[in-house]
Amino acid sequence: MDGPHDLGGKPGFGGVAITLREPVFHEPWEATAWALNVLAIGTLRAYKADTYRHAVERMEPTWYLRARYYERTLSAVATLLVERGLASLDDLQWRAGGRIPLSAPVAAFSAAQTDDTVATQARFESGDAVVVIATPTPGHTRCPAYVRGRQGVVRRIYPLAYYPELRAHSTVKRREHSYAVEFEARELWADGDRHQSVLVELFETYLDRP
Repeated sequence: MDGPHDLGGKPGFGGVAITLREPVFHEPWEATAWALNVLAIGTLRAYKADTYRHAVERMEPTWYLRARYYERTLSAVATLLVERGLASLDDLQWRAGGRIPLSAPVAAFSAAQTDDTVATQARFESGDAVVVIATPTPGHTRCPAYVRGRQGVVRRIYPLAYYPELRAHSTVKRREHSYAVEFEARELWADGDRHQSVLVELFETYLDRP
C-alpha cells in the first residue's frame, strides 16, 4: 500500500546517518520483539512474511515516522496476533502496562487470480525496455511509488517467487519472475545526474512494454 514507509527516492528527508559498529539490538526488548516475529512466522505459521510487512505498512503514519525499527516490529506482531485471535489487546496492554498502538485494519482486497498459477516463461528478456505500471494498491506491494510510470531497461531476470500482493492476505500461491530494472537518474528525478542510474527489483506484474 502507499504509506509513510515508502520513502525510497523521495527528497526532503535529509542524509542517512550511519553509526559505525552499531549493535544489532540496542536493548533486550528489541531482541524479544524480533524473536516473537521469527517464532510467529517460522514455527507457529501464524502469518507470512508478506503479511508482516503489510502490518508495518498499515501503521498510523505519525507513529510509524516516530517509531524505531523494532518498535515497528512489535506493533506489527501485536497487530497480527490480535487479528488472528492468538492474543487479546486487553491482555497485551495489561502485560505492557500501557497502550499498544495497533495498525489500521486491512482494506478490502479482491484477488483477481483465484487459482495457483506459475508463469514459467519470463515475459521480458535482459535488454528489454519496460515501463512500471502506475497503479496504487490498498494492499501490500513491493513496487515503490517513485518508479511508477517510469521507463527503464531489464538488466537481470530472477527465479520464480511468490507474488507478494496475493501472498499477504490470500491463499493463492501465484509465482512469477522478478527483474532488476535499471532507471536513469534523470528519468526518476528532474535534477538527476545523467551519468547515474538506479537498479530496482520489480515483479513481472508491475511491468509492461512502453
